[in-house]
Amino acid sequence: MTYLRALGRALALAAFALLSWFDVLVELVAFALLCGGLVFFLGPAVEWARGRSARARVLAARWCDVEIAAPYQPEPPEPVRERDGWYRDGNTLYKRAFWIRWQRRLTWALEDPAAEREFGWQLVNPLVTLLLPVAVLLGGPSVLRGYGRWTRWFLGPRPPVDESRKRWLHRHLESLGHQLGILALSVVQFVFSVWQLVVIVGAVPVAAPVVLWSRTITDTLRREVGNWTGVRIARPYLPPPGLPVPRPDGLYQVGKQLYEEPFWPVQQARTRWVLRDRATWRDLAGGGLIPLVSLALVLPTVALLGWGLVGVLTLWVWRPFVSSPVEWLFLPSVSTHLGALAQTPLILAMFVAGLAPTPWLARQQARFARVWLGPTESSRLAQRVERLKQTRTDVTVTQAAELRRIERDLHDGIQSRLVAMGMKLGAVEALVDTDPAAAKRLAAELRAASSEALTELRVLIRGIHPPVLSERGLLDAVRAMALDSPLKTQVTGSLPGRVEEPVEACAYFAVSELLGNAAKHGARRASIELSFADDLLTATVSDDGPGGANPAGGSGLRGIERRLGGFDGKLTLTSPIGGPTKATLEIPCQLDSPPPPSSPKTSTSSETA
Repeated sequence: MTYLRALGRALALAAFALLSWFDVLVELVAFALLCGGLVFFLGPAVEWARGRSARARVLAARWCDVEIAAPYQPEPPEPVRERDGWYRDGNTLYKRAFWIRWQRRLTWALEDPAAEREFGWQLVNPLVTLLLPVAVLLGGPSVLRGYGRWTRWFLGPRPPVDESRKRWLHRHLESLGHQLGILALSVVQFVFSVWQLVVIVGAVPVAAPVVLWSRTITDTLRREVGNWTGVRIARPYLPPPGLPVPRPDGLYQVGKQLYEEPFWPVQQARTRWVLRDRATWRDLAGGGLIPLVSLALVLPTVALLGWGLVGVLTLWVWRPFVSSPVEWLFLPSVSTHLGALAQTPLILAMFVAGLAPTPWLARQQARFARVWLGPTESSRLAQRVERLKQTRTDVTVTQAAELRRIERDLHDGIQSRLVAMGMKLGAVEALVDTDPAAAKRLAAELRAASSEALTELRVLIRGIHPPVLSERGLLDAVRAMALDSPLKTQVTGSLPGRVEEPVEACAYFAVSELLGNAAKHGARRASIELSFADDLLTATVSDDGPGGANPAGGSGLRGIERRLGGFDGKLTLTSPIGGPTKATLEIPCQLDSPPPPSSPKTSTSSETA
């Protein structure tokens, strides 16, 4: 590559990079429209800006001799129409696939880690490329190749980052970004809180749908606060009311009013549910207070960093171009490089003082948000009561289905084999005197049939309660399960003792179901981690499958949730499109006995199958 060609390419890249600022402007306008309630523009704006980044990767590969792969996660799958003609998203049905497709693509565009890096590149790249022609003129084509590697670092895929190996500056700048992100989301929540208050005061009949839709914004704040700071905020809302029950005459009664159709009773019940829920009013109060507190916690850091940046520009950018001495932050005026160098440590100290408390400040923002957006003791109790009501019904239905399955297996399997064996025994008795050879053949068949029946009976018993679970406990039973699994499975963790037998069986069959789902959907490796702390049994199952698992899809995951619900446990699932999938089972329980001695038959040293 010649100097002139490299210089021409640098000028073209600089001109092309200036368009990135237009992309940033479009994204900011779309975000402002989102704050105003127009939610349909941010996702398309982000996807549209990705086209410019894709073109930049192509130019870097062509002109800078650097290959840059696309860093984005796989696109979400298209919604699938069910047999009845509706599209399902969780517990909501849609006549058309537009809304589900838009929600999936918005989540895909915004939650991709590459989107954050891409936005930073759009801001910084034009400034870098303005100096690129001068650098190429001085350094030649090698500078252009260095720019290509810099673009690959920004826009290319990256391996997972080990949080423990991040440098101090990286961690604290990231925490500053989290502070600003919490502030931005709290401002959006404030806008929607004002809108909710206006609707509640002026248009009560439409208050319920507006409040319920606005809760998605608050849920986003809760979720991102947990992802950024580790401070988890649970949803505090009371469970929704059930459907109205008609009277014997077929009418629906609300107070002293009767209705022929259930529409108005449902709407009134939802309105009362929303307005009588204390969490609704706590959300409104938090929408006004959280932005103020977040701003107060962000301002010191921004002020220190801003003063430090002004000091750098004053001492090292502005001073060389003016003839008179410059003064910064009430310090003695400076006119020489030596004086500027003497004051530079103060600037660095200001940067450090501004960045040092950012992780702590971000956690304080999150904790204050949890005070207003988290559940109170009364809401926790109400949620627990409602959950126990639902799980009691689920457990009853599940137990009835399990009894029917056992009865069917016994009737269609073991019972039919025993009947056939009895008939063959009668034939043996009839042939033993007249045809001993035929009697011997039937006896051999009887022996094989009895062995098959015994094997089938053992399989049935294992399906009810595995013997290894009773003899060795949950950890060794899971290790034995891993040895039989078609996946390469690693089992880690330890339990301080035996937990209650029903809890062991629940956890065992839930882990078995998760391993079976992983193998069915193409996973090759899996890992299982068991632990017990604070009266809570935790089992984490991870696999390298294609992801996209959803408990609301009617799969076996819903059965796991019902099984756990009988013990007031819960299933937490993380399964982005493209994988990996991570399922965490949490079951409250008590220790029943100390751990049994290890068994070489079920306890593997490598814990790998």
